[in-house]
Amino acid sequence: MSDSPYRQLDPTQIVATLTRLRERIAERFPSASLGGVSQELLTLTNEATDTIAYLRRPLWILRIAVGTAIVGAAFVLFMASKSVRIPVGVSGVSEFFQGIEAAINDLIFFGLGVFFLVTVEMRIKRRRALRALHQLRSIIHIVDMHQLTKDPERLMSPQQDTASSPERSMAPPELGRYLDYCSELLSVTSKVAALFVQYFNDPVVLVAVNDIESLAAGYSSKIWQKITLLERASARTLHESRQAPS
Repeated sequence: MSDSPYRQLDPTQIVATLTRLRERIAERFPSASLGGVSQELLTLTNEATDTIAYLRRPLWILRIAVGTAIVGAAFVLFMASKSVRIPVGVSGVSEFFQGIEAAINDLIFFGLGVFFLVTVEMRIKRRRALRALHQLRSIIHIVDMHQLTKDPERLMSPQQDTASSPERSMAPPELGRYLDYCSELLSVTSKVAALFVQYFNDPVVLVAVNDIESLAAGYSSKIWQKITLLERASARTLHESRQAPS
């Protein structure tokens, strides 16, 4: 992979961007819990950078143990093969083919054992990566819950609230900024997930990252539909105010 900063994501820059976003949310909406979500995402991002460093680092103790086990098993198999005697005469043909079948079975089991041992490191790292990605997926759902009741359509066709209606204390400009912050949080979350496949080549992790990116893109699209409705409502209100007689 090229070392060019324009061909790969930089974890340091992602952390800096998220830190700035957290400060913007705290300054604009100091009492909103969305700031707490951004802080939790920042914590998960710092943990993700540590996890990615772990994924990139070879587990030498495990590799040495696996290599020793494979060499030992191969030595035992070799010594067993030396003790095999080829039968002589017609009566020994059946025993010969039985020995060949047993040898093939031993080789198959040996190959499966080698495959299991060789992939131990990959499976250990995969489990840790999937655990981190699961937490990022949860953050995406939490961000979606925060924007769920922020409905700009009420500004276009206002209706009387019921006793269970959510509190709507934001003016249109504040609501638009809040929704924009939610979209930014989703975007940054998907970028943090993309870091895992940038440094760890595993098909299972790649599928998990693609699912997170698709989930974030779907929720972000829903948010931008709300922002579009909000802009239309604001434009209509501005037009009506200009058309009103002075």
